Amino acid sequence: MAIRRIGILTAGGDAPGMNSCIRGLVRYGLNSKLEVMGIFRGWYGLINEELKLLSHRSVSGIINLGGTMLKTARCAEFKAEEGQRRAFETVKKNAIDALVVIGGDGSFRAAREFYKKYKVSCIGIPASIDNDINGIDVTIGSDTAINTALYALDNIRDTATSMERIFVVEVMGRSSGYIALQVALAGGCEEVIIPERSPDLGKICHDIVQGNLRGKISWIIIVAEGAARAAEVAEKINQMTGLETREIVLGHIQRGGRPTAFSRTLALTLAQAAVDCLLSGKTDMAVGLKDGRIIEIDLEFAIKKKDLPVDKLYNLIKILT
Repeated sequence: MAIRRIGILTAGGDAPGMNSCIRGLVRYGLNSKLEVMGIFRGWYGLINEELKLLSHRSVSGIINLGGTMLKTARCAEFKAEEGQRRAFETVKKNAIDALVVIGGDGSFRAAREFYKKYKVSCIGIPASIDNDINGIDVTIGSDTAINTALYALDNIRDTATSMERIFVVEVMGRSSGYIALQVALAGGCEEVIIPERSPDLGKICHDIVQGNLRGKISWIIIVAEGAARAAEVAEKINQMTGLETREIVLGHIQRGGRPTAFSRTLALTLAQAAVDCLLSGKTDMAVGLKDGRIIEIDLEFAIKKKDLPVDKLYNLIKILT
């Protein structure tokens, strides 16, 4: 079937660079003689027919903006058969030939399920600060999120050194320690607590006390939100060492902000690759960056649990402490 109209949506958590990706899809799609339908609020918008045809001008001035002009929302309704049926009715009613889904592993699971049940062509573009898509090196937005957290961490270190304090800094990562590991390594931190490793607070506190006896005056610990809460870790360290410990939660500041050059260019090149995939008749796939090349992978493979070189990165962080 020839592709004449595509629908694009952003689902799950927002990631810096999504707007760049939307811009690339719209303008490259129009250049390829396609109509591009924007679907607002993710799968929720597909169920409730929140749609709009997008023009070249529709995406003017968004390449440098964080977030997503199409909005995004969690959608429990799409997990039910009735929600999926209504979404399919919207696709048929609006003559949408294929969907481009910009998001993380949860969004890709939904896209694959929709394709399996209703045979609606779907291509995934990985955009997630957690870098949680299997088979590729990096997702849109993860580089920006790391740099945002690192900028905050560098400022915190100034205070930690000046006031001779221990800081416990909580970053995002419910089930993945990717952001925490990258920030801890790039920021020269002394310790990192992540979901993939069971923390040994006794050992951490012993190291802090021994370092203090040697004259080490500051200490920074990065905590992934899915592994522990910064406030609880800080309280325990204070109780076990008697040293002043403060907690800081960076929270959603990591999701927003201007996307880095890398996040923007990745978004734009993956947008082109996604449109080319659909025009060549491919579906149930995702596009991504691997070893410096744009590749295509099956959605089934993309949603598998991604293995991180946790021990390698953790050991390097400790060696360099």
